[in-house]
Amino acid sequence: MTTLVIGSSGHLGRAVITLLRQAGRPAIGLDTRPAATTDIVGSITDSATVALAMQGATGVIHTATLHKPHVATHSRQDFVDTNITGTLTLLNAATRAGVGAFVFTSTTSAFGRALTPGAGDPAAWITEAVADRPKNIYGATKTGAEALCDLAAHRDGLPIVILRCARFFPEPDDSAAARASFSDANLKANEFLHRRLDLEDAARAHIDALGAAPALGFGRYILSAPTPLQPEDAAALRHDPATVIEARVPGTKALWSRLGWSLPDDMSRVYDSAAAQAALGWQPRYDFATISAQAARGECIGSQLARDIGALGYHDAGFDDLPDGAPYPTEPT
Repeated sequence: MTTLVIGSSGHLGRAVITLLRQAGRPAIGLDTRPAATTDIVGSITDSATVALAMQGATGVIHTATLHKPHVATHSRQDFVDTNITGTLTLLNAATRAGVGAFVFTSTTSAFGRALTPGAGDPAAWITEAVADRPKNIYGATKTGAEALCDLAAHRDGLPIVILRCARFFPEPDDSAAARASFSDANLKANEFLHRRLDLEDAARAHIDALGAAPALGFGRYILSAPTPLQPEDAAALRHDPATVIEARVPGTKALWSRLGWSLPDDMSRVYDSAAAQAALGWQPRYDFATISAQAARGECIGSQLARDIGALGYHDAGFDDLPDGAPYPTEPT
């Protein structure tokens, strides 16, 4: 019962490998970069390397990708090569090897323009029923890879679960306006209301999905911390989210004031992860209530696993010409 983890040197891959090994479950890591969690160094576009790694694997968790931080530093062809061609190589090899379950890490960026309502419109309540509207090459190639997963599940019989993850990165926000308005901890704590996921919960969801995939056959789910907000809050979230938050989570205003934090003055989207919880048997440990309690005790928010893995960065080299606090170059908007 060996799990092959693709992208085992990255944030999520390291977390998945760590949890599997802590549970005594055999796991093999494949990545282009060496790490203590990586056993085979190679590319997912290399069919020979992939075939070798796939030998003996009963399940695959595919976390490897070019991410949004790479949009300004990598070509569109690079994204196609890694996110689409690499995924196809893995799917073909998994099918030939008779792998019993395949989990693909996708992104809420696949929703793209659907995440940004017009002026005066209510906040977008994002469920699996919302249509994709990718707005960059990252979202476009992830939806393309999802289509390949759908094909492999329905034409080749490979049980597959796709997980569209909300943000779980530890780096500062890429938005200069957000960095200027909130401290990093304040911003991330606010996001646990509607668009953030702890790394440990993300990893546990992938392991749960691996177990659920054979019975599901195919599934596509949003991963985000459970929200205390409700769909009927959508209109008010655009102009007075603080009042909504206080009504749903009494005491938040006082706690945030004591911490010197601020609540958002606009909330344009809310990710609803109820379907993932129901279908996968996934029980997230870090929601807004947990994060608030940690903050009230003066603790760092989030899981110890997320802190242990820390910030890995997305680029091999640093950047000396970025605006103050920017974690990486961003695509012009």
